[in-house]
Amino acid sequence: MSRTRTGHIHLGAFMNAGPGGVGGWRHLDAELGWFSPAYYQKIGRILEAALFDFVFFADTVGIPRSFGNSIEDHVRYGVGAPRLDPIPVITLIAAATEKLGIGATVSTGFQQPYNVARSFASLDHLSGGRVGWNVVTSFQDAEALNFGNEKLPGRAERYDRANEFLEVTSKLWDSWGDGSLVLDKASGAFADPTRVHSIDHAGKHFQVQGPLSVPRGPQGRPVIIQAGSSVEGRDFAARWADVIFCSHESIESAIEFYADLKGRAVKHGRDPDHIKILPAVTPIVGRDRAEADRLKREFEELVPAEAGLARLSYHIDVDLSRYDLDKPLPPLEVKGVFGHFREALEVSAREGFTLRQLGRWYGARTEGNLVGAPVEIVDRMEQWFDRRAADGFMTIPTHAPGAFEQFTALVVPELQRRGLFRTAYEGATLRDNLGLPRPEARDLRRRAAG
Repeated sequence: MSRTRTGHIHLGAFMNAGPGGVGGWRHLDAELGWFSPAYYQKIGRILEAALFDFVFFADTVGIPRSFGNSIEDHVRYGVGAPRLDPIPVITLIAAATEKLGIGATVSTGFQQPYNVARSFASLDHLSGGRVGWNVVTSFQDAEALNFGNEKLPGRAERYDRANEFLEVTSKLWDSWGDGSLVLDKASGAFADPTRVHSIDHAGKHFQVQGPLSVPRGPQGRPVIIQAGSSVEGRDFAARWADVIFCSHESIESAIEFYADLKGRAVKHGRDPDHIKILPAVTPIVGRDRAEADRLKREFEELVPAEAGLARLSYHIDVDLSRYDLDKPLPPLEVKGVFGHFREALEVSAREGFTLRQLGRWYGARTEGNLVGAPVEIVDRMEQWFDRRAADGFMTIPTHAPGAFEQFTALVVPELQRRGLFRTAYEGATLRDNLGLPRPEARDLRRRAAG
């Protein structure tokens, strides 16, 4: 079913605060400035000039040991390490931009709701209403071991904690009603105490009195980004997320996912148009298809098979080094990101890959198959948008900042020529530019009395 064309494609950018992917850092045009503010600020300015909705940073709080039960290959190839804390990184980008949204990943597994609510409310004020929180539950036992735990809880328990975590942070963001600040110098009235309330949350995982020490931000609440693809993850995303980040090897699986998430949102009493679904794409753009294919081959040559398998092992949290690399991917019980495993299964079955071949593919995969001249790439984006497989796309660079520069110079103008993408930002906040309403503050005093 095709959509009636309303609105436009949304564009997000996915990054790591460190080397991206596996072989991208080896690219001749890649900059290695991961520890420099100028590197991130340059990328922010490139994306803002191209009118991207936002850039967000993935994160983990541990170096993986998924491949060979060792950090060796992960460190050797830069798979999941190093990673800077994304909060100061997005703060630097906010200082260098005016309209670009900024998002950071924070896990509900190793934090407390009060600290997270305070950080993102503060960033929402300091950025003028441009912040987003990518909510994850973590999927690596290597992360749990850094916080005094031998292993992560099961998926159901992680999402149970995450649901309560979001309940608490939402209450905290609403604990200052709109209009709480008076700031009347003549009378000395700083704020209206009748509009500021404790939350008095007592739940299974958290006991939080509140109120938050930061007034309600320009967006009311930060934009919530989420990437769950398991049954629990999908339901969590449908309940809480404003933006859903996903990966699909085919348009058919993307259409199924899109319909399922929108339907789940309705069951949670939400307007499905208030959830933006952005599949991952890794564009490789050439002046013509021959040049794009050459650039793709050159990128693939940068990735050793073991590096790609270390990356897949990390994403699905299964040690693939235990299996014969010259045989196909075996049946597995996946503890990590189910969406990545589904992708690997789909392409492995279609191409008849051995594990070694799958590693080369996964390490240099170009998600979304956006390889070609600008017209070819936009044809495919338009098809996915019109067939309700996507509300937009999360662009992942093969190398930074060069891949972003190529995409913004060659693809964005073609999107604009077809009326598929904005020619100016619609508003001042990230919610404005995503076409999302500002949520009203709940009356916590009335809820407590009831």
